[in-house]
Amino acid sequence: MKTQYLFKLATQLYSLVALLFSSLFMLELFDMAKRFETPKGLTLSTPKGFRDFLPSQASARAFLLEKLIKTFGRFGFEPLETPAIEFAETLKGKYGGEEKLIYKFTDRGGRNLALRYDLTVPLARYIANNKPPFPFKRYQIGNVFRAENPQRGRYREFTQIDLDIVGSPSLLAATEIITVAKTALEDIGFKNFVINVNDREIFKDMSAETIRVIDKIKKISLSKAKEELKNKGISDPLRTIESIKRSKPTQKINDLFSLLEKLKISKEKVRFEPTLARGLDYYTGIIFELEVKSYENLSIGGGGQYDNLIEKFSGKKTPAVGFSFGFDRLLEAAERLVLIPSYSSSSRVLVTIFNGKLLPQSLSLVTNLRNQGIAAEVALDAGEKLEKQLKYADNKGIPFAAILGPKELESGTITLKNLSEKTQSTFTLAQAIEKMKSA
Repeated sequence: MKTQYLFKLATQLYSLVALLFSSLFMLELFDMAKRFETPKGLTLSTPKGFRDFLPSQASARAFLLEKLIKTFGRFGFEPLETPAIEFAETLKGKYGGEEKLIYKFTDRGGRNLALRYDLTVPLARYIANNKPPFPFKRYQIGNVFRAENPQRGRYREFTQIDLDIVGSPSLLAATEIITVAKTALEDIGFKNFVINVNDREIFKDMSAETIRVIDKIKKISLSKAKEELKNKGISDPLRTIESIKRSKPTQKINDLFSLLEKLKISKEKVRFEPTLARGLDYYTGIIFELEVKSYENLSIGGGGQYDNLIEKFSGKKTPAVGFSFGFDRLLEAAERLVLIPSYSSSSRVLVTIFNGKLLPQSLSLVTNLRNQGIAAEVALDAGEKLEKQLKYADNKGIPFAAILGPKELESGTITLKNLSEKTQSTFTLAQAIEKMKSA
C-alpha cells in the first residue's frame, strides 16, 4: 500500500512539474511572439511588382553583372550613372503610348518629377547638358520603373543594362553594338540565340499605333494582331501584315550585314526580321532584338538607332545607337541553362571564440587569415557556446571553422573543422591557409 501511495504521489508531482515547464515554455513563446509581432498597420511585404533579393539571388545577379561589365570594357565602353529621378518634363513625349506607365509625382517644393522609365532618355539629357567628346561609348546599369501589370519576367522596378554609342553617323557604330551584345551572350555561355534586325524605314508610311501592333505579332498571335489593326482603322489587316512579311532588306540592312560578315559574324546569329518594329517612338533607323531559343524565343534585349532623340534636348541633330538588356529575363534564361554557379557563402572560414579570455587571439587569427587572402569572419559573441558558433557557420554554408583553444595556443596550432565532411585536423597557420585555399 505504501509503495502504491508513493508511486501515485510521484506521478502527480511529475505531472505538476511537466505542467509548470509547459506553462513556462508557452509564456516564453508568447513573449517571443510579442517581440516579433508586426506593429499594427505596418505591411511587411513589398509593393506589387517590387522585390527583395536574398543573398543567393543577389550573388547570381552580381556574377552575371561582372561578366557583362568585363565584356563591355573589352570593347572600350565606359560606365555612366544618372539619377533615378528626373524632371517629369524630361521624360514627357518620348515614349508614345507607353508614357502612361511613367511614375510621376510632385515633391515638397512643388516640382513635377518622375522615376526614370528607361536609361536612354536620361542619357540624351546627359549628352545635351554635358557635351562629352564624340564618339561617346558608354554602358549604364541601373533600375528603371514602369507602372505596368507584373508578369513572369516583368516587374515594376527592374534592372536595365544599356550600351550606347553617341555621335557617330557611321553604320559601324550599329555593327559594334550588335557585336558587343553577341559577345556578351557568348561570354556568359549562351549558344542558341539570335539577334533579329530590321530597319524602321520599312514602316515609313505607317502610323505609330500600327507599328506597335506589328511589333506585338509574336507575343499576341496573328489573329489578335489583325483584330487590333482593324480596330485602329486598317481595312485589310492581313494584307498589311503579309505586305510587311514580304518586305526585302533595305540598303542599310544589306550594308550592315556586309560589315558583320567582315567581322565573321554568322547569319545564324544575326538575321533579317521584317516584322520587328520596336515599339518606342524614338527609333529612327536600324533596330534589333535579342532572342534566346531556350527561353521560348522571348526578347531579352533590344535597341537601335535613335538619331532625333538627343536633338530634342540639345537642338542639334546627334546620331546615336544603343542596346538594352532586360536583366531579369537574361538572368532567368542563364539559370535555366545552368550558366550561373550554385550559391556558396563568401566566407571560407569562421574563426570561433573559445572563451572571453582568448578573444584577442581569435581576433589576431582572423586578421592574419584576411591578410593572407582568406575570406574569414569571426564569431561575434564571446560568451556563446562553441556548438552554437559551429551551427551558425554550418547554416550559413561556411565550409571551415577554426578553433583556437588553450591546447592549440600551447602547441602553436589551429584545429580546422571541415563542416561539410564532419572532420577536423590540427594544422599550423600556414598549413591551414594552404588547406583552405586548395579545398
